[in-house]
Amino acid sequence: MLLRQSASVSEERGMRTASLDPLRPYAFLVEPECSADGSPVDIATIFLTNRECPWRCVMCDLWKNTLETSVPTGAIPAQIRYALERLPPAQQIKLYNSGSFFDGRAIPRSDYRAIAGCVDAFENVIVECHPALIGQRALEFRDLLAGRLEVAMGLETAHPEVLMRLNKGMTLEQFAVAAGFLGRHEVPWRAFILIQPPFLHPDLSLEWAERSLEWAFDHGAGAATLIPTRAATDQMNQLEREGSFTPPRLSVAEAAFESGLMRKRGRVFLDLWDMERNMKGRECGDCFDRRCARLGRMNLSQLWEPAVACSSCEGR
Repeated sequence: MLLRQSASVSEERGMRTASLDPLRPYAFLVEPECSADGSPVDIATIFLTNRECPWRCVMCDLWKNTLETSVPTGAIPAQIRYALERLPPAQQIKLYNSGSFFDGRAIPRSDYRAIAGCVDAFENVIVECHPALIGQRALEFRDLLAGRLEVAMGLETAHPEVLMRLNKGMTLEQFAVAAGFLGRHEVPWRAFILIQPPFLHPDLSLEWAERSLEWAFDHGAGAATLIPTRAATDQMNQLEREGSFTPPRLSVAEAAFESGLMRKRGRVFLDLWDMERNMKGRECGDCFDRRCARLGRMNLSQLWEPAVACSSCEGR
């Protein structure tokens, strides 16, 4: 069953982050991740300050940390250098820019060589991009890198009707074309998949998270990240009030993640970012932190662990 999409949902999403500097990334960190060979590696992630993505996905909150105009030539390499001078060593790097790396209005093509020079010490360079912009620019950037290029793409859901309502600007067929292009050119890719997106009844959320994982791996994904959908914008809050969106429970996220790991078709990660703010108030306070710690360990090991026992909520 699909939930209705109201025509009254406001275009107003809230406010951007104030005073972003086009010569500084808005965030950067190093954290461990399970690599493709199964060993833990440290990955530097740089959240680049950039223009807003040209697509306006219903559930997206990444636009909050964007500028209204494109950054000048040279700004992206300057941001990368700024972050790397302040980060501890890492083996891999993610360059995430709240949009598409191969959008010429976001990352100038003329900066590719300088960016490649900034990251020449990393064995793997992961960028994110909308499937519609996957093409020759990806190969051009790949050929400049000392390490390997990997592309992250937002599949969101394999439910075709829900995908259309998310205003993603693509179909499953178009995503498959992008995945096929990367596969033919031996560029590994990973998928982002939403747990319980808007317009999907909560009773179907686990089924469609599992089906979306299968769809991604069927089309060549090497990894997939499950993201519990957040009500982090005015628009999503409005959908929640109207009954078109219900934030997922931790139990659903656990079940989807466990199912993905047990299938052993590729690496599966559960996004634990800001879980305390987004989910803790709706969960058992006695076991929430222990359950999140378990999920973090499973992210890194890619191995199932027994569920956390809790006398207050019987573990779930």
